[in-house]
Amino acid sequence: MRKVISTKAAPSAIGPYSQGNIFNNLIFTSGQIPLNPETGDIVGTSIEEQTEQVLKNIKAILEEAGSSMNKVIKTTVFLKDIKDFVAMNEVYARYFEEGSYPSRSAVEVARLPKDVLVEIETIAYL
Repeated sequence: MRKVISTKAAPSAIGPYSQGNIFNNLIFTSGQIPLNPETGDIVGTSIEEQTEQVLKNIKAILEEAGSSMNKVIKTTVFLKDIKDFVAMNEVYARYFEEGSYPSRSAVEVARLPKDVLVEIETIAYL
């Protein structure tokens, strides 16, 4: 059974998509960019600041669904510049417990929505 997830603690969808979906006991979050959920403004100019906001947005969606960052099993990280990988990774590591890190892919892309530096999507379980 599918259930759409929506929370005001994360940015509203800016297109024809949902913040997240639950299917059976899995939660799929849409890619999150570093938007302030209240204003819709981009948060930060550095990869560290932007990664922090992205992960806060993901955390809010997962919690609304009844899950948590500790239940993330897969992430995909999209970077405007792969040279930002190490700095992004330092922030990213703070959101997950060592020994139970999710599987991850990280790729450089030509461009991201609103010209941000990072976008992350996740798959978690309930």
